[in-house]
Amino acid sequence: MSSTLRIGVAGVGAIGQNHARVLSELPKADFTVIYDTDESRAKEIAARYGAQVTSDLDTFASQIDAATVATPTITHAEIGKTLINAGKHVLIEKPITNTVEDARMLVECARANGSILQVGHIERFNPVMRQLEGQLSNPRFIEVHRLSPFPKRSMDIGVVLDVMIHDLEILLHLVKAPLEKVEAVGVPVLTHREDIANARLVFANGCVANVTASRVSPDKLRKIRVFQEDCYVSLDYQAQEGMVYRKDGLEIVPEKVEVEKDEPLKLELASFVDCAIQGETPKVSGQEGTDALGVALEITRLIEEGQKKA
Repeated sequence: MSSTLRIGVAGVGAIGQNHARVLSELPKADFTVIYDTDESRAKEIAARYGAQVTSDLDTFASQIDAATVATPTITHAEIGKTLINAGKHVLIEKPITNTVEDARMLVECARANGSILQVGHIERFNPVMRQLEGQLSNPRFIEVHRLSPFPKRSMDIGVVLDVMIHDLEILLHLVKAPLEKVEAVGVPVLTHREDIANARLVFANGCVANVTASRVSPDKLRKIRVFQEDCYVSLDYQAQEGMVYRKDGLEIVPEKVEVEKDEPLKLELASFVDCAIQGETPKVSGQEGTDALGVALEITRLIEEGQKKA
C-alpha cells in the first residue's frame, strides 16, 4: 500500500483553488494535475502550487489516483462518473449532484468500482462538531443560522443547495431519525432563485429543527444551538467556539467549550486522502451526501410551490 496519493483538482474556481492550496501542503498528497476548461486560470493556479494542467478529463484521470471535484453542480454527475469508472477515488463538493437519481448513480458506481466517494460537507470537519457530538444524546430542538453577504458564485443554485445543505446534513447526522414533515419559505432577492430561506423539519422521534440560510445578509453568521433535557449547546462554526449550559437544580450553569482550532478544509481533505489510501469509509459518504440532497431538494420544491401561489 502506497503511503502517498497522486491527486488532482477538477475545477479551480473560488472553492477549487483552496483545494489546490491545501492539497499542495498535505504530506500524504502528491498534487499532480488540474482539470479546468478555463486554461488561463488553471495555469495560474498550477504554477502557484506546482501542478500540471489539462482540459481533457481522460488525460486528467490517467495522471491521478484520486481527485476532488469543485466544478459547477450540474457537471458533478458526468465528471464523477467518468473518474469513478476509471477506478479513481473522488471527493465531490456539495451538493453531490443536482438530482437524487444522479447521486444514487454515483453511489452505485463507487460501490461497483471499489472507489471511495466522499461529499464535501465541510462543517462535519469543523473542530466544534467534535464537541457537539460529544455533548449530545437526545436532541429535542435545534436552531441554526447560516448568513453571509452575496458571494457572487454558485449562481446555478439557490441558497438551500448552496449553503443550507451543510446544516441539513448535520441535522440528519445528529438526530438519526426519519424525517416526517418539512415546511419551508424562501425569497429571491438578487438572483432568480431563493437567496434567503427558512425551513422547519420535524423528525419521527419528536425533534424539531428550525434552519435559516441567507446569502444576502450584511454580516457573516454561522451558529447552531441544540437543546435536550439536561443541557443546551451553543456553538459558533465561524469562531470555532461555544458554550454548554447545564441544568443544576433550578440553576443554569454555563461552561465554556474547549475547542482545538484548525482549518476545516485541511481536516476534510486530509481525511479523504487517508480514506483513499487505507480504503476506509469517509466521514461523509456518498449516501449521506445523497440523503442531504434529497432534503434540500424537497425544501427547494416547497419554496417554488409557495412562490407560485404568491
